[in-house]
Amino acid sequence: MADQPELTEEEKRMLQEGCGGGAPSGPAVLEPNKNSRIEHVIGVVSGKGGVGKSLVTSLLASEAQRRGNKVGILDADVTGPSIPKAFGISNPLTADQDGIIPAQTQSGIKIISTNLMLPEDDMPVAWRGPVVSNAIKQFFNEVNWGEIDYLFVDMPPGTSDVLLTVFQNLPIDGIVTVSAPQELVAMIVGKAVHLADDLNVPTLGLVENMAYYTCRHCGEKHYIFGKPQGKEVAERYKIPAYATLPIDPEFAALCDAGKVEEYDVAGALDPIIESVDKALAAAE
Repeated sequence: MADQPELTEEEKRMLQEGCGGGAPSGPAVLEPNKNSRIEHVIGVVSGKGGVGKSLVTSLLASEAQRRGNKVGILDADVTGPSIPKAFGISNPLTADQDGIIPAQTQSGIKIISTNLMLPEDDMPVAWRGPVVSNAIKQFFNEVNWGEIDYLFVDMPPGTSDVLLTVFQNLPIDGIVTVSAPQELVAMIVGKAVHLADDLNVPTLGLVENMAYYTCRHCGEKHYIFGKPQGKEVAERYKIPAYATLPIDPEFAALCDAGKVEEYDVAGALDPIIESVDKALAAAE
């Protein structure tokens, strides 16, 4: 694949200022709710839809929670939220004098999502970009998150203005990008990685989802979407860690039942978790 041309200094400046000619210092980074302490914010990104980004977000959050961390998920995929369904949460959000109260999963993961604000979970959210961006800001600084070690932000697919809002206005420590094995998807990973680089946001890991299917009868792995390319793609874009996840009917069944926390990834995401921990420790 041909290398992408380097952005000019002016193009980089426009990205950092939101392409709207804002103040020279760029948009201000938001502070969390006055009663909240959020140590680290990690974005989960995919260059395109359909690769299982929200499911990977759910698994990363569940794994971090199992390790004794206090974890939250900000569902920034405002018009296509699926996080509450995966965790079996349907109760509407409430608020008090200290802010919006996030929902909690069985293991204690705190969640904020537009689907918890709707009378019916299949009601569409047809909002324009600026409204979506403002909603994400409110999810961060008007929610009483309390004590959070890791806040995972489930991004909408693509490299839209929502991604810019999160990168510019939330104190993002890094991103984890999600792909499927096809070369086309690998190419699109590069778009998200390059955008993050241009905005000085490090890419901490790559998760290649749906990498293979293991036959229950013979135990053989079948590469339905082609051979996994996670290692090569990680090397191409200088991503420090990668992991692969299989196509697993049990995983799909647990998500449909709202029990994603019960899925055991058997250490598959350890390289990503360890890369995140290492990068954040080095930055402190």
